Amino acid sequence: MRSSRAVLLPGTASDEVFISSVFARPLAEAGLALVAPASRGVREHFEALDAAWDGTPLVVGGVSLGAHVAAAWAVRHPERCAGVLVALPAWNGAADGAPAASAARASASVVESAGVETALTGVDGWLGDELRRAWPRYGARLADVLREAAGSSAPTVAELGRLTAPVGVAACTDDPVHPLEVARTWVGALPRAALRTTTLAALGADRESLGRAALDAYFSVSVPV
Repeated sequence: MRSSRAVLLPGTASDEVFISSVFARPLAEAGLALVAPASRGVREHFEALDAAWDGTPLVVGGVSLGAHVAAAWAVRHPERCAGVLVALPAWNGAADGAPAASAARASASVVESAGVETALTGVDGWLGDELRRAWPRYGARLADVLREAAGSSAPTVAELGRLTAPVGVAACTDDPVHPLEVARTWVGALPRAALRTTTLAALGADRESLGRAALDAYFSVSVPV
């Protein structure tokens, strides 16, 4: 039985509103219904995926941290996964000195010492608008969520090699926090995967550009679900 739902998770301290803006319309045009859990953090993301599974294999995925969690869940539960949509992967295995992890730790410290607005000083444009909207929704948990994400593990190259479901990977060529080389490493390790790219400027002008890139990559290695 083919999947008709895609369960997609947000990145670190992002939220389901951003996920919907990126994926809802592209998924609908592909015949998939978006499920965007309002989960916060690594543990809740795994719980949301477990709760969404109803016996029919799911398309799962997300942005950054959400993509890491979804891919790890798919590795653990291959019988539950019809495919994976990976947008902006940030690292493989342990975070170590990955730019996204370092940025999350630094932001957590400033949030605790000086507050959200100070932590976002210099973060302008569409990204600043998104973070100023989403971060207050985390309340007192924000710093803890940022640190949890920074200390979390993504699937290793060896684990990705065991993920046989089709995977669409999308990356921005000009994103230093989610380096294009990481996305290429994911695709090189995955048995059935393709990469499509966009830019941060395009994402700022059209959130759906990232979702379309991930779906285009996915359908290039998979029959329509």
